[in-house]
Amino acid sequence: MTKLNPAAPRRVVFQYLVPVHIEVEDGLVCSVTVIDETPVENPTVVEGDADYLDAAVKAADDGQPWPSWQFGY
Repeated sequence: MTKLNPAAPRRVVFQYLVPVHIEVEDGLVCSVTVIDETPVENPTVVEGDADYLDAAVKAADDGQPWPSWQFGY
């Protein structure tokens, strides 16, 4: 097992397309649900260490629970 050096964390931000379920009532979005069982496919690096992308995708796609969801910018 590889130990991570806390003084130099590897970080990458990536994005990929996932299906979502959106509910709209009277012209207002009232619910957005991300279908999180979707496997990561064709990820794109947004920022950070692109060499870390493969390891980050494996970590993101290993069935661990997500800490939170963030919607919008």
